[in-house]
Amino acid sequence: MINWNDVLKFATNGNPTPDRRVEKTEAEWKAILTPEQFRIVRLKGTERAGSGAFCHAHDAGRYKCICCDNELFDSTIKFNSGTGWPSFTQPIRENAIKYDKDSSYGMIRVEVMCNNCDGHLGHVFPDGPEPSGLRYCINSESIDLIKESV
Repeated sequence: MINWNDVLKFATNGNPTPDRRVEKTEAEWKAILTPEQFRIVRLKGTERAGSGAFCHAHDAGRYKCICCDNELFDSTIKFNSGTGWPSFTQPIRENAIKYDKDSSYGMIRVEVMCNNCDGHLGHVFPDGPEPSGLRYCINSESIDLIKESV
């Protein structure tokens, strides 16, 4: 289980090796993403709080990167953080997520990205529920849900 010390270590000393790398040109990304997805995932934007499709979703399944289909989070670790963005306590695998220090907007945070394609997902904070204490605050536009068959 990843904890806040692990997050800081990855953001400072380097990230786990991804399963694969996906690299495309800006034009190739624009061809496969909506304008809003491109703005958020490739240009490090954010969506308005409470506006995302997955804020209140409770379907069983796995959340994947909208750009490269890398599986990122399982629905069983999704929780209602009250922040207006989908929140998770752990990535699906240690090497699914890439971490980077973000000092934009006069604050210091840890940005989370897809480790395969560097797509911006959101940020991680040390104020989540136990046992990890983490809150991965993710833009709905950066992910898609692979629903479990019932």
